[in-house]
Amino acid sequence: MDRNAPVGVFDSGVGGLTVVREIVRQMPNERIVYFGDTARLPYGSKSKDTVIRYSRQIIRFLNTQGVKAIVIACNTASSYALEEVSRDLDIPIIGVINAGAKTAVNATKNGKIGVIGTEGTVSSGIYEQTMKQMKDDIEVTEKSCPLLVPLVEEGLLHDSVTDEIASRYLSELKGKYIDTLVLGCTHYPLLRSTIGRLMGESVTLVNPAYETALELKQLLADEGLIRTQAAGSDDQYRFFVSDLADKFTRFATAILPDQVKETKKINIEEY
Repeated sequence: MDRNAPVGVFDSGVGGLTVVREIVRQMPNERIVYFGDTARLPYGSKSKDTVIRYSRQIIRFLNTQGVKAIVIACNTASSYALEEVSRDLDIPIIGVINAGAKTAVNATKNGKIGVIGTEGTVSSGIYEQTMKQMKDDIEVTEKSCPLLVPLVEEGLLHDSVTDEIASRYLSELKGKYIDTLVLGCTHYPLLRSTIGRLMGESVTLVNPAYETALELKQLLADEGLIRTQAAGSDDQYRFFVSDLADKFTRFATAILPDQVKETKKINIEEY
């Protein structure tokens, strides 16, 4: 495998850009190909079989781009599809669940951890299962927050409607005396300031995007795949979506200033 090949990253929409942002910070030399499935989001309300089918189509597309590793930058797809699709691949692939779970287990002082995520992620129970494998006396409370993804996708990051919806979701967790909260959807770090304010300073927020970037860095190092050439080529970061390319570009530019030159729309159903 060519160490100078790009890393493939995919998500249901713009949320995975929080993972890309952390990868760029940790590994500025790496090339990245990003795919956002903007035509078919949200994934959180879809069935497991559907999310697996979507993930396989996207991975087939990323393979046409010659990627050396893949990051599933979506908690729902990580929980539903990672194990299934990894059997078909001969390149490394990671999700966002394990890194966030490990950090939360290490961070908690009272053993009470909260997880917010999509309906799919929460119903899978993957975070609780993963955390209890690490420390069996951990108490995990999970809460699905289905409206937060569309609010983020609409750009309502600092809006009274978002505040009200988030407050309703988080009130249940506040009664569980958690001291650590996993932002179990890659869209949620974009609401970090709102969630942090509502939960209070005593609750540590865990951003799996940051932890996943560190996990990817270690994986590439272990495989001898760290890119050593200096950054700077025009195609270092390439962005693709299944719909609404202009809208995606506007949003992505706010998250990754100067790094989103253009976004190309593709027909993902062809893959």
